[in-house]
Amino acid sequence: MQSQEKFRLKLYVTDHTLRSRQALVQLQRLCEEQFPNLYELEVVDVLEHPAEARAQRILATPTVVRELPHPIRRIIGDLADVDKVLAGLALHPETKDRGK
Repeated sequence: MQSQEKFRLKLYVTDHTLRSRQALVQLQRLCEEQFPNLYELEVVDVLEHPAEARAQRILATPTVVRELPHPIRRIIGDLADVDKVLAGLALHPETKDRGK
């Protein structure tokens, strides 16, 4: 992967619930701390976009999908444990250093 290529992440949430807001804050914090300027994050409310949620087989929220780089990876639920999120999305420490 080229050093300028960004990670593309989608966070699927349900409305503006506390759990959804917490997931967004946790994911943004992780991305800014680990990969500043090296990610794109899109938030999708499954109640506003049910067809997309069905097409992507989103069964629970919050769900994070790493769309790029391939292969697609996903993690469901609590995003508080940074190491588990990084492992679940296959974002390894050596990946972090690629842009330096």
